[in-house]
Amino acid sequence: MARAGGGAPAEHFGKLLLRLTLGILMLFHGYAKITKGVSGIEGMLQGMGLPGWVAYGVYIGEVLAPLLLIFGWYARTGGLIIAINMVFAVALAHSKQLLDLTKTGGWALELQAFFLVCGLVVALLGPGRYAVNNR
Repeated sequence: MARAGGGAPAEHFGKLLLRLTLGILMLFHGYAKITKGVSGIEGMLQGMGLPGWVAYGVYIGEVLAPLLLIFGWYARTGGLIIAINMVFAVALAHSKQLLDLTKTGGWALELQAFFLVCGLVVALLGPGRYAVNNR
């Protein structure tokens, strides 16, 4: 595995751009949970027979993990958390849309897929040189 300091500057800038894009876009979702709460998620989970307190895990996936990416501090862990968060989001809230297309022909879950795959990419590639640490 290459060290974070190696590679071309463009490679490191690309990793920074990926981290910032994913982190900022996901943080908007987290902000909505902070300002509006997670009662809707709690109710959905309870309706599926799961404990409502599990809904508070969304703060880890949509607030803490994006901040890890933005700062580049344990970004690999943050990326993996976001990917796992999106697996749960799709399984719990979007499973009926797996094969749906939008009116314009796009996949109904393309945003969720973007977040999931980009989280995995950050976890695999690491944060790059422009980060607090190399993790």
